[in-house]
Amino acid sequence: MFSRLTAYILLLLLTATGLTSCHGIDEYTDDPRGNFEALWSIIDEHYCFLDQKGIDWGAVHDRYVRRISDRMTDEEFFIVCSDMLDELRDGHVNLSASFNTYYYRAWWSDYPQNFSKRIIEENYFNFNYRQSSGMMYGFLDNNIGYIYYGSFSSPVGAGNLDYALNFLASANGLIIDVRDNGGGDLTNVEKFVSRFIDRPTLVGYISHKTGPGHDDFSEPYPITYRPADNGRIRWAKPVVVLTNRSTFSAANNFASVMKLLPGVKIVGATTGGGSGMPFSSELPCGWGVRFSACSMLDAEGNSTESGVTPSEGCAVDLDPIAALDGRDTILERAVELLNE
Repeated sequence: MFSRLTAYILLLLLTATGLTSCHGIDEYTDDPRGNFEALWSIIDEHYCFLDQKGIDWGAVHDRYVRRISDRMTDEEFFIVCSDMLDELRDGHVNLSASFNTYYYRAWWSDYPQNFSKRIIEENYFNFNYRQSSGMMYGFLDNNIGYIYYGSFSSPVGAGNLDYALNFLASANGLIIDVRDNGGGDLTNVEKFVSRFIDRPTLVGYISHKTGPGHDDFSEPYPITYRPADNGRIRWAKPVVVLTNRSTFSAANNFASVMKLLPGVKIVGATTGGGSGMPFSSELPCGWGVRFSACSMLDAEGNSTESGVTPSEGCAVDLDPIAALDGRDTILERAVELLNE
């Protein structure tokens, strides 16, 4: 069954499709200049963060159009388009040709990784942990429960969460590790969050483009999550969520929701952001382009496109010297907090 959020997203994507057809790319010729103008116009009319990021997209056009030539090869043209898309600083933006796929890497590549799954598996569990539906879980020392969930694309059922939370029920606190989680299905975010709330809870807002203007947006639509059904296992003890810069997209959304819940702290590094819901279009040459078409806000109405910061006093990096000794200083900071 579709959630209200899923139905709303389908509606706004249909709306975005309608907008694309009204400003169709078929008016552009299938040559370097026509494809360049098509790409620039698609972003100009439908990308949702131009004003928020202070990008003068007109000036970007003038700067990059000078590099377009009718004699350039497909690979040369791809490089110019990729350089232009870099100006958006958005990991949700992709350009796909038969020979290459562009995506913006600097959202994570300029930051320390702050995570090694092997350290946790070997030095904190001695490879003795449970694994189910993308989750790795078990007990740490000092009776602290731990769940690592590496991708919100990994399907997780109500029964899987029941088993994991029931197994960890005697723990004094719970660590949910979403470091290196690149996102996935928002439905799985809702499944997780439903185990940590006891009443319908406003978790954020979503708004979509309603026209080609940079500020043509709908009124923010509230997103409310409901607690898990009666009979399902819910968690009411303290929780720490571990994040790093590679916590992105749906995982970024999960961090923003959990941060505002009572009894939850975010420990680690600022997430990678990625709060725009992606939408896909196509250039006359057949190359695919994917970009952020509508913005998600947290429950306080703030954009998390640039990332979710750790809770106050909880910013910590993985110490590389300690890591050589098999210690995860982010994980150990979380354990300290839960022991307090």
